[in-house]
Amino acid sequence: MRSISLFRLFYIHHIIGMDELDYILRELVGELDQSHSVSIPKFLEDKRKLMRYLTNLRPPWPVPEKLLLAQDAELARQLAEKEVVYPNQINSSSLDPRIKLWQGDITCLAVDAIVNAANNQLLGCFLPLHGCIDNAIHSAAGIQLRLECNELMKIQGHPESTGSAKITSGYNLPAKFVIHTVGPVWLGGFHVESELLKQAYRNSLKLAVARGLKSIAFPSISTGAYGYPIEEASRIATKTVVDFLENEDKLEQVTFVLFSEADFQIYAQAVEAILTKNEA
Repeated sequence: MRSISLFRLFYIHHIIGMDELDYILRELVGELDQSHSVSIPKFLEDKRKLMRYLTNLRPPWPVPEKLLLAQDAELARQLAEKEVVYPNQINSSSLDPRIKLWQGDITCLAVDAIVNAANNQLLGCFLPLHGCIDNAIHSAAGIQLRLECNELMKIQGHPESTGSAKITSGYNLPAKFVIHTVGPVWLGGFHVESELLKQAYRNSLKLAVARGLKSIAFPSISTGAYGYPIEEASRIATKTVVDFLENEDKLEQVTFVLFSEADFQIYAQAVEAILTKNEA
């Protein structure tokens, strides 16, 4: 896990004072137009919720260095309060040690790259406090992630294609990188959704290998707001990963990260089914 240096913390406290969270909120509120009336709450959790709310809303505007320093210090504190999980702490499949399953918060994983189920604008979720993985990753990574994604999209000049993948730094995440891929919206299965979902996994894996990464973690792409049935999505995800690993020995670990126990069991069954079939 990367951590903010003692020197940077001293510098932050020296130039801002000990109440950098209040400073962050004042700066973010000050960016709002006059129609918004926002007061800074009293309690820590409410302050942190407001910080996430405001950064979710914030367009990819330039950021003063002092604000970034304060944000990084606050996000480092929030990460320190979580349980950061390393690849060797996650159980592997008995049939293939490279494949792992884990139930929890993907923003806590200290892998080489986590995969973000992004939208085609690639700028993160602008809905304040939304429960999607895109919102969670951008909130934990910090303002810098949206800024880098914006630069990528300005260079590209058009929305991201479904099934493609791009890589950015992980910033304040314990993961070194974020691979952003756009999964398909479920339209009944009649619009090549399965092939597009395969491409999302395959292109993310190819990008990880091209960058020399050894470990990657996937959420269940497209099974949230995009409506892809999770039983079918799990079969596509696990088969695509297993097929890729059969021909690629540079990736050491691929982890499927599931939010709920029910989703975990569905993926566990899919992994066992595809690996058992390959063993037979």
